[in-house]
Amino acid sequence: MSRDGNGREESAAPWLAKARALKPILEAAAPRIEAACALPADVLDALHQAQLFRMLLPRSFGGGELDPASFARVVAAVAEGDASVAWCIGQNSGCSMAAAYMDPASAREVFGGPRAVVAWGFPLGPQCRAVPVEGGYRVSGTWAFASGNRHSTWLGGHCQECDANGTPLLHADGRVRERTMLFPRVEADVRDSWDVVGLRGTGSDTYSVKDLFVPRQYTVARDQQLTADEVGEAEAERREGGTLYRFSTMNLYAAGFAGVALGIARAALDAFISLATSKTPSGTRVALRDNHVIQARIALSEAKLGSSARWLEHVLGEAWHDVSVSPRISFEHRIKIRLASTYAIHEAREVVETAYAEAGATAIFLSNPFERRLRDVNTVSQQVQGSSIHFQTVGQYFLGLTPSARFL
Repeated sequence: MSRDGNGREESAAPWLAKARALKPILEAAAPRIEAACALPADVLDALHQAQLFRMLLPRSFGGGELDPASFARVVAAVAEGDASVAWCIGQNSGCSMAAAYMDPASAREVFGGPRAVVAWGFPLGPQCRAVPVEGGYRVSGTWAFASGNRHSTWLGGHCQECDANGTPLLHADGRVRERTMLFPRVEADVRDSWDVVGLRGTGSDTYSVKDLFVPRQYTVARDQQLTADEVGEAEAERREGGTLYRFSTMNLYAAGFAGVALGIARAALDAFISLATSKTPSGTRVALRDNHVIQARIALSEAKLGSSARWLEHVLGEAWHDVSVSPRISFEHRIKIRLASTYAIHEAREVVETAYAEAGATAIFLSNPFERRLRDVNTVSQQVQGSSIHFQTVGQYFLGLTPSARFL
C-alpha cells in the first residue's frame, strides 16, 4: 500500500461499489455488446447513472477527479463484467482530462452534460493538420481506433500545426507544435472499420474531417509536453490545480488499460476455479481440483495476478504522493508507470491463457466465457499500451541510456 493509501481507499470505495454492482448487468449484456460492436442503450444508461465516464473529469465540472491507482482498480472491476465496456471507460475517461486545460465555458459545453462523452483516436500520418486562422484553426485529417466513439458526443483530433502549405510550425526549441482539436461528432465522417477478434464492443472506428473550422477555445496543447524538462505549452494552459492533472493522459491510459487486462484475468481465473471444482475431464478419473498440476497452476496464476496488480497500485501511489508536492510528474515515475502497467498486461495475458488451456474443450464454446476473454486480453496486449517494446525503453533508462519518451 502506498503512503497515502488510506485516503485513496476511501475515495475509491464508492466508485468500486458502483462498478461491482454493474458486473451482473455487464456479464448478461456481453453477447449483445460483442454482436453490436457497440454498447447497448441499457448498458449506457447504467454507466451514465453510475457516472463512470466522469472519473477523471475535474470536480469543477462534476467529475470524480480520481487518483490513478483508484481509477485502475475501478476499471478492473468493470472489466470483470465486460472488457469492451471497461476499455471504453478507460479511453473516454482519459479524454475527459482535456477539460483541465480548456477555457472553462467551452469545457463545460463539451463535458458538462450528464451524458457527455469525448472520444478520439490515433492520427493516421502527418496529414492530420491544423492551420491557424483568425479565431481558431482549419483542420483536416483522419484518425483511427476511436474507442467508444459510437456513444460519444464530441470527438478529438491530435494535429500538427502547419502553415497553409502543410509545413509544420515549430516551437523555439525546434519541436513541432501540436494541439488536440475538439469538435461535435456530427461534424465528422465516421467509417465503420471495426472488424476485429477482440474488444469488439468498443466500436473503435475511423473518422475524418476536411477543412473544418475549430475555434481556438475548443483546442488544447498536447499534454505529453506536461512532463518535458522545460515548462511546456500545455502546462502553461492548465487551469486545474489538482494533483491528477500533473500526470499526463498517457499515464492514465497506461494505468486504465492495465486495469482492463487485470479485470479480464480475474474473471477468467475465477471462472476456471469454479469449473475446476466440478469438472472431471473426459478419459480421466481425476477431477480438475484433485489434479496436482492444476492446483499449482491456479496458485501461480493467483500470484501473478495479485503481485502485478499490487505493484501497479504501489507505483501509482508513490507517484501520486510525490506529484502532490511537485509541479509535474518526474521522468522516473513515468518510466515506472510504463513498466508496471505493461508488465501487468503481460502477466494478465498469461493468466488468461493458462485458464483457457486448462479448461479444455469447455473453453471453445461461445456459451462459456473463456474464449471471449482470451480474445479480449490478447487484443489489449496488441494495443500500444501493451507493446513489449516498452520493456526495451525501460531497460534503456535503467542502463543509463536515453530512452524515447513517446509513450511515457
